Amino acid sequence: MSKYQCVSACGYIYNPKNGDPKRGIHQGTSFENLPDDWVCPVCGIRKSIFKKID
Repeated sequence: MSKYQCVSACGYIYNPKNGDPKRGIHQGTSFENLPDDWVCPVCGIRKSIFKKID
């Protein structure tokens, strides 16, 4: 599964292996399967602004 990076200054990387447990996103959840209203846990930017990095 691919990782995605926030293009804002925070540079947060969403890694499917980790998920986003603070927001109820389980480990193994691909970026494509994140809810449409999911936002960066660091800066709050929309999912659509992330870029694929691998």
